[in-house]
Amino acid sequence: MSGNIELLSTTLAAAKAEGRAALIAYLPAGFPTVGGGIEAVKAVIAGGADVVEIGLPHSDPVLDGPVIQTADDIALRGGVRIADVMRTVREAYEATGVPILVMTYWNPIDRYGVERFTAELAEAGGAGCILPDLPVQESALWREHAEKHGLATVFVVAPSSQDARLATITAAGSGFVYAASLMGVTGTRASVGAQAQELVGRTRATTDLPVCVGLGVSNAEQAAEVAGFADGVIVGSAFVKAMLDAPDETAGLDAVRSLAGELAQGVRKR
Repeated sequence: MSGNIELLSTTLAAAKAEGRAALIAYLPAGFPTVGGGIEAVKAVIAGGADVVEIGLPHSDPVLDGPVIQTADDIALRGGVRIADVMRTVREAYEATGVPILVMTYWNPIDRYGVERFTAELAEAGGAGCILPDLPVQESALWREHAEKHGLATVFVVAPSSQDARLATITAAGSGFVYAASLMGVTGTRASVGAQAQELVGRTRATTDLPVCVGLGVSNAEQAAEVAGFADGVIVGSAFVKAMLDAPDETAGLDAVRSLAGELAQGVRKR
């Protein structure tokens, strides 16, 4: 079975055709439970998310701040496994038809096996992977199997990336480019800043792929700001915090659905 890279591309193109940025939501698998995590994905899609990233919980998440680290810890203590990540992708995709990616560090894939991981992700209906710590120059094996299985390979670029490096990264990637709005880890910020807009401009000069901005967006006003210059607005910590702050799972689902609705309005107001 082939993965859903084409669905990802057409979804991002459809948002662009509507004159807006896509809303991309991030939630970790297994949080607060495997079943609860699946329902949370369905809730953010019901609220208006166009694309969802499923985080593969990791014990050493170098890109993630304290909010996502806390959720990852809950998921890992609950015994989440890669099979549960694949189940989350499958059930969310089958229920919604929305493109679902996995965001993961390289070590779990390396241990699991690249061919096994890509084959299972494609079979589950996944659209691809975001790989924040896989160097492009060491990615040939991954890209070979991802392409074979119809999966996008999304690399992360940062404000520190030089133009030549941006060109190397974007030439190797597919689906979209993840532009980190600032140097640092995930988390909500008071402002997203001008760094992100400059990075999007420099990245676009190297590629025709959509450029989507993550790290720091937490409300409709910030989403509208980023939607003014990016093809997609990626929101993670704000959704996770809404779940963490809720008194119970039902309230958490209501909170992330409502937040997705606000952010979906934000990306339309750019």
